Amino acid sequence: MNSKQSTVGQLDSETVANARRSVRASRSVRKVSREIHDFMLKDKFAASLGIKLVELREGYAKCETTVTDQMVNAHNIAHGAAIFTIADYAFAAACNSYGQTALALEVKINFLEAVQVGTKLIAEAKEESLSTRIGLYHLTVTDSNGKLVAAAQATAYRKNETFIK
Repeated sequence: MNSKQSTVGQLDSETVANARRSVRASRSVRKVSREIHDFMLKDKFAASLGIKLVELREGYAKCETTVTDQMVNAHNIAHGAAIFTIADYAFAAACNSYGQTALALEVKINFLEAVQVGTKLIAEAKEESLSTRIGLYHLTVTDSNGKLVAAAQATAYRKNETFIK
């Protein structure tokens, strides 16, 4: 019996472990470089609203902020622009996560719940489709309990340039 087979038709544990690692590696999404991550942190408008980029991978981003008194409308609930901005920042981070300059072509958002001051908002942007020039993304904004506050679809134009060296 050779070292790769314990009995006829059975592979040893090392071969099985290597195969499993290979499958996991092919399914994993690559994290982005520190340079790309740091570039996204330069967004002064997002920073002015206290939006934090908490996770960034190729084609995916997650952001958080807490609704403050400065983010409410006349009804004393979160302004739609504040909710849109956290979704848009997640979108910007996700579509620029490859280091190629990407800009919004269109974002369509649905506001589903009123949000009070003090509510923590979490926005996620997930890539649905990517080509040389166009990216399609699904955006969600939830509260800290996982309740869906807003959902959006966004399209990005990918320029023929990079912003990293």
